[in-house]
Amino acid sequence: MTIILAADIGGTNSRFQAFEAEEGRIVRPLEEKWLPTASAASFAGLLEALAASGFSHAPASCAATVLAVPGPVERGRYARPANIPWDIDLDDPDNRLQGMAIRLINDFVAQGWASRTAVMDGAQLVKPGRADASAALAVIGAGTGLGHCATLPDGRGGFIAVPAEAGHAAFPFVGALEERYHEFVRRELAIPYAYGDVVVSGAGLALLHRFLGGGSLSPAEAAEQAGPGTETARRFARFYGRAARNYVLSVVGFGGLVVTGGVAARNPHLVDNDDFRAEFVDSPAYGSQMEAVPVRLSRDERSGLWGAAFCGLQLLRGRGVAP
Repeated sequence: MTIILAADIGGTNSRFQAFEAEEGRIVRPLEEKWLPTASAASFAGLLEALAASGFSHAPASCAATVLAVPGPVERGRYARPANIPWDIDLDDPDNRLQGMAIRLINDFVAQGWASRTAVMDGAQLVKPGRADASAALAVIGAGTGLGHCATLPDGRGGFIAVPAEAGHAAFPFVGALEERYHEFVRRELAIPYAYGDVVVSGAGLALLHRFLGGGSLSPAEAAEQAGPGTETARRFARFYGRAARNYVLSVVGFGGLVVTGGVAARNPHLVDNDDFRAEFVDSPAYGSQMEAVPVRLSRDERSGLWGAAFCGLQLLRGRGVAP
């Protein structure tokens, strides 16, 4: 039995979970521990708190450890996570991690890896289709921003994850009303052009709701008012479907699309509707191919842990270890 330790280190909580793996797959989750991130004065202090909590699967006892963190990661070894007052340096001797199979990954890359795990068994089917197993599987998720990642077969029995910053690409608007909204976004945010992070996100939902006459609300309040069938929900669904279509086309993601992130997880009606589906397949050149792409919505808050564990499998495979 091979044990992989996965962690999702966030600004509020740091979640650790051990997973059992065998025959190249994650078999089941094991022990789990949540710790308040702010209770530790450093990453070394967080590891000490984990050990003191009675958690029995420390990095030293596991075949591989993968830590998912918000923000950019350098060489899989260093990160300065967003909303956390300390950095994570796996090569710092104070952390006592030398010689271990351990890696840092971006938290949305973890969502990408999760798309290849059994956590998807519980995903909600948004649009049926016929997945091409040899093609890329795309993942998109609106939350604070708009995350993207794709995973694809490496030709040797494993997979590779390809992150993207497509949320910072200019967002395409169509029609006179949308162009007026674009002007509104540029003026309100004092930016030269609108991009995915400010359109398809929690803040983007609140901004759209305000443009449509709903008043100034927080993202959570706007989501509560933007119920099924409202103009805000329908237009946001169009924007989300457009962003999803464009990303699938960009990575030739005919292996399927997984939608994740807090916006849709808490408000599934924003993607599971005919407006999203119609926009998703609206491609003059590739409409028939988009019709074949299945779309699923993952609402499991532990999917990042499953993804980190699956990355651990790939790490062991790269070292010639067969779980």
